[in-house]
Amino acid sequence: MAESSVALIVVLALVLAAEFVNGWTDAPNAIATVVSTRVLKPRTAVIMASVLNGLGAMSGTAVAATIGKDIVRPEAINLITVGAAMVGIIFWSTLAWRFGLPTSESHALVSGLAGAGMATAGSSVLLWSGWQKVLIGLAFSTILGFAVGWFIITIISRFFHRGTPGKTRKIFGRLQLISAAFMAFSHGSNDGQKFIGTFTLALVLGGVLPEFKVSWEVILICSVVMGIGTSIGGWRIIKTMGMGIVKLETYQGFAAETGAASCIELASRLGIPLSTTHTITTSIMGVGASKRLSAVRWGVAREVVTAWALTFPVCSAIAYIVAVVSQWAIS
Repeated sequence: MAESSVALIVVLALVLAAEFVNGWTDAPNAIATVVSTRVLKPRTAVIMASVLNGLGAMSGTAVAATIGKDIVRPEAINLITVGAAMVGIIFWSTLAWRFGLPTSESHALVSGLAGAGMATAGSSVLLWSGWQKVLIGLAFSTILGFAVGWFIITIISRFFHRGTPGKTRKIFGRLQLISAAFMAFSHGSNDGQKFIGTFTLALVLGGVLPEFKVSWEVILICSVVMGIGTSIGGWRIIKTMGMGIVKLETYQGFAAETGAASCIELASRLGIPLSTTHTITTSIMGVGASKRLSAVRWGVAREVVTAWALTFPVCSAIAYIVAVVSQWAIS
């Protein structure tokens, strides 16, 4: 009994550590554009993001349920599975953060659970219903994110093409406060829920909860930890996302944030986990490409895409190895 309690505490600590790293690498995406256009100072933006991320996470539990119940069979895994997945996320995301590259915690999480789950119970542990949602989320975050960002900036350009730069900046500087808040809220409603679902899953596997049911206490704990992570290490990612891919004006920041947040919020209500990193990045690309393709710094974009592509195999492999070694060590 004591050993199982210690194991649960260790796994919960790993989940919170992964949520903290998520604050480093993923949550800054919600405020990168509003900081880069100088509408908000970094500290103010972080406070806003932390509060609205928490409110977004409290707005529903559909994504948390998908992560906790539909990616791998809960009855076939154990605490080692969850802990091994967290190790993969922490290692890979910290490495990417070191180089200022935003990673997809969504893909790191599902691939980590898959790798550790297969090490624990074989390939039959994977649930197609949940992976369908992951694939749909990939389409939402890439194709739809780019298209909606491009569409919104095209409409804005058509209606404001005669406006003076100073007046346009003033109008959209105010509007960007709303779009940045929307982006932060939507991030919480989708990405913030993922580790909340994982934390709850660990409580079920540890015997603390009789069934999968997200509590307000878990939402609060995870939201606070993510906010602390953003405040400590988020600037590297803000610099890459807000300044490295496209040089943004306030009207472009508004378009990118509104486009990305709309896609994310739709996915959240459908219980579809998607990458907020993918979504805001492709929305920024769509905004930049609407003017001319050369406006996008494709070299930086290529580095970001490479980090995404490596996330699935790297996190899955690390989680698999950690799960195998852990099971061998306790047997």
